[in-house]
Parts: sequence; structure tokens; C-alpha cells
Amino acid sequence: MFEQFNCTIMLKLRNMEIKTLATNRKARFEYSIEETYEAGIALLGTEIKSVRLGQISLQEAYVRTDGKQAWLVGAHVAPYAQASAYQHDPDRERRLLLHKKQIADMWNEVRIKGMTIVPMRVYLKAGRAKLEIGVAKGKKLYDKRASIKERDEERDLSTRSKY
Repeated sequence: MFEQFNCTIMLKLRNMEIKTLATNRKARFEYSIEETYEAGIALLGTEIKSVRLGQISLQEAYVRTDGKQAWLVGAHVAPYAQASAYQHDPDRERRLLLHKKQIADMWNEVRIKGMTIVPMRVYLKAGRAKLEIGVAKGKKLYDKRASIKERDEERDLSTRSKY
């Protein structure tokens, strides 16, 4: 009986869809992403309620690590409107939940000149807030122009195929 109930819960969790809450649209334009990781975010009670409503911004955010822990810095989580006195600081640093090996790998890559860790999107997976982060290298101006040119060519091809 218990095993059947437990299996039903696991199937429901697997079938839950991923709901994207916020994206950093400039991340793929400004940086070439080398590797991506999925990290959990340690949030307070009012923060998770606000995040579930989509009130989070990654525009000025970045990830800082010291080789032992990783932190999300500069992400803005709006205060939760229904909370009375117990509000969180909207711009506080939030700890990222990663395996030690993942943090060590990121730390080793970031020590290389020109590499950085960029938050790319925040989403809900099985009811938990997750952050997709990427180890990236900054693009030069001519790389950005090439990206714009490729995007315009794809857009032209898609409009021509419709007619």
C-alpha cells in the first residue's frame, strides 16, 4: 500500500512541468556559454512566495564563489505584498545549493582570465526554485555583430519559407 502511494507521488513529481519565472536575456548575447549547471537557491519564506509570482530580476546579477560555496549576488526579489512585518531584504546575497565538486569545477574555470559565472534563468521544478547558471567567456564586439547577423539571416529565412 505504502509503495503504491509513494510511486504515485514520484510519478506526479516527474510529470510536473518546468515553469520559467525569469530569464537573463543578455546572457547569451554578451557571453559565450561554455558549461551550464542547475543550482538550487536557499530562499526565505517570503522570498519563495514572491519568486513563485515571478517577481525576480536577474538583470544585474552574477554568481560569486570562493571554491567552497557559491552565492547569487545582485538578484532582486521584490518584497511579498501579503507579508506584514517580516519582510526580506530584496537585494541580499542568496546561497546556491550545488555539489562540492561542481563548485570546485566552477572555481577552477573562473580563475582563468576572462571566465565568469552568469545566472541565465530561474524556474520552478517539482515545486522548488532552481537557477540555471553558466560558466561563460565574454564576447568581443565582432562576435556580437556575428550573432546579430546570424539571427537576422534566420529571421529572413523563416519569413521567406512562409510565403
